[in-house]
Amino acid sequence: EGGHGYLSEPWWWAGMITMIVGEVANFAAYAFAPAILVTPLGALSIIFSAVLAHFILKEKLHIFGVLGCVLCVVGSVTIVLHAPHEQEIESVKQVWKLAIEPSFLVYAAVILFAVLVLIFYCEPRYGKTHLIVYVGICSLMGSLTVMSVKAVAIAIKLTFSGMNQFKYFHAWIFILVVAICCLLQINYLNKALDTFNTAVISPVYYVMFTTFTIIASMIMFKIL
Repeated sequence: EGGHGYLSEPWWWAGMITMIVGEVANFAAYAFAPAILVTPLGALSIIFSAVLAHFILKEKLHIFGVLGCVLCVVGSVTIVLHAPHEQEIESVKQVWKLAIEPSFLVYAAVILFAVLVLIFYCEPRYGKTHLIVYVGICSLMGSLTVMSVKAVAIAIKLTFSGMNQFKYFHAWIFILVVAICCLLQINYLNKALDTFNTAVISPVYYVMFTTFTIIASMIMFKIL
């Protein structure tokens, strides 16, 4: 029903813990590969989510759902095979400079405005009937999350290599952005899953999240 009743469910916490473990591994991947390459590989999660929802939650997976999953995977493989090279990052301060470029600031402002409209105007009116509201919030915020996660992952990698990046305030700002964005995403994604069919939410969320992440990566890291 879109509430927070799932917080009292042991299985929800078990799922959340396993998801966190997976995201930690995903987090590490962002330190060594471009976000435009890592994110599309999330197509694998669609297949598992759709199949498990069909067998465990008894949710129907129609032929168009199967076709959509296949197309997502094909698109992801195509992107991975033709992904451009990302510039070498030597400091978290370098990522900060990219983040405060006018082009990315405009993108971030548009994203935040869209999220606020979805939260305060669209959700009260259409949240329970249109899945695009919840999924839109998660996807839009997700693109900012990935950019910040990329910065934090690079900071950790460089720190372990002997160049402490956490002496710069930039790293802590990125960590704060990750925390805020993740909390928003978890909240609205759970509302979406509680209200709508999981087999439908997973591919729609994946497509929107991947699209906005690729756009954000292209703008921030000048990938063309």
